[in-house]
Parts: sequence; C-alpha cells; structure tokens
Amino acid sequence: MQKARIFSVVMALLFGATGGSALAADAAKGEKVFKKCKACHSLEAGKNKVGPSLHGVIDREAGAVEGYKYSKAMMAAGVTWDDASLDAYLTKPKDFVKGTKMAFPGLKKEADREDVIAYLKENAM
Repeated sequence: MQKARIFSVVMALLFGATGGSALAADAAKGEKVFKKCKACHSLEAGKNKVGPSLHGVIDREAGAVEGYKYSKAMMAAGVTWDDASLDAYLTKPKDFVKGTKMAFPGLKKEADREDVIAYLKENAM
C-alpha cells in the first residue's frame, strides 16, 4: 500500500513537472507543423534562408549561426534554445524577443509547439 502511494505521488510530480503533455509530443505531427517553418528555415547545416538554419538549434545560443544577419534584438537576447525558450518563442516570437525580424505570428496550440520541438530534436541535430 505504501509503495503504491509513493509511486502515485512520484508519477503525479513527474506528470505535473512536464506540464502534462510533453510526454505526448509527436515528432511525426511536428513534421507536418514544421511545413509552416520550411519557407524560411532549413534543417540543413549552413543553409540559411530568410531565417537561419535550424540545424543544431537545440542548446544553441540565439544569434549564433554563422553567415546569418540577425536583428540586434536577437543578438542581445541572451537566450539558449531549449524546450522552454523554444516554446515561449514559438508561442509569439515578437513578444519573446522584442525587435526580432521573424514575421511569423506564432503557434497558438501548445501541442503544435511541443510536436515541432520534438521534430527538431529528432531532425535538426
């Protein structure tokens, strides 16, 4: 009985810490959502488009892709791209980094953002 209670508490803490849905992120769905990003971003190393290449974006500092001309705001953002910062940025880029050049309005659905981040983790390394 005690072990079951401890297990329940631990699972509740883990589930709560992930926001409840991060465990359900789906990279295959993220690939479909990423189609919105493809017009401006590549996953290929060194291939910048209107936006910088997203190859290696996970754990990279904002404004660090060589050969891409970032806004002053992005260069000064002091952000390292992890799950939390990507989620916040993808929610509404212009609110997260005021002065960013990115014109994309953001992804309103949390599941879409989580799926895109899962896709990036699998395909942008």
